[in-house]
Amino acid sequence: MITDGELAIAAAQAGAHVVRDTDIGGHERVDKGGGDFATVADLEAERVIVELLREHRPKDAVLGEESGHTGTPAPRTWLVDPLCGTLNYAVRNLLVSVNVALRCGDEVTAAAQADPYTGEVFWTDGNSAWVRRDGTDEPLTPSASSRLVDVNLDPPFPNDPRFRAADLLAHRGFAALFRPRVVSTTLAVAWVAAGRRAAYVTDGHLRDSVHFAAGIALCRAAGCVVTGLDGNPVHTGAGGLLVAADARTHGDLLTLIGW
Repeated sequence: MITDGELAIAAAQAGAHVVRDTDIGGHERVDKGGGDFATVADLEAERVIVELLREHRPKDAVLGEESGHTGTPAPRTWLVDPLCGTLNYAVRNLLVSVNVALRCGDEVTAAAQADPYTGEVFWTDGNSAWVRRDGTDEPLTPSASSRLVDVNLDPPFPNDPRFRAADLLAHRGFAALFRPRVVSTTLAVAWVAAGRRAAYVTDGHLRDSVHFAAGIALCRAAGCVVTGLDGNPVHTGAGGLLVAADARTHGDLLTLIGW
């Protein structure tokens, strides 16, 4: 029987194939309210992913960004974000991710993030973290050497005015220590685990987030420092997410945030 880790990889890859093979940028937008929307690729990728999960784990529940909760409530729930970076995708910016994570009780025990355009899949079985390229796995090794920090500027901002991501970017101390990036997809969270970003910062309530569950699990398994914005365990206290490649980078960012 396929393992949970391999199923997460297969599901993310199946969604990535749909995203890559759909006519990028030319889709009718399906309005979701509040300025949010989905494309044909979002809907079809989620359908394919859920179908695969149902085939191999019929007793598990699924929470999809587009279809919501399906299946009988169960201790095992798959969290599916079929296309993270929909606006990027709709304007032909190829920075997007397909995210699949399995939550068992309170822990994510398997997860995968697939990049449809590089073919890479970042994945974890809950114990270690890897990137798969052309069928070959390499361990993920965090590094802060780039000093690149990705900051999410998309709402909601539940900690405003105490924390505003835009204010962090404007902080003189930030510019002295780091170089900001804003790619507007949670693919950047996986990049911290892979050593391509020094850190990632976002506000928001992220428990059971289909967008962030996979990336958080990857970074934990890779050995990153993962907390909320106030330095407390993620999903507690102020919430949000501060994930850093090492303790020094994490500490510097906590000082700048000034909680």
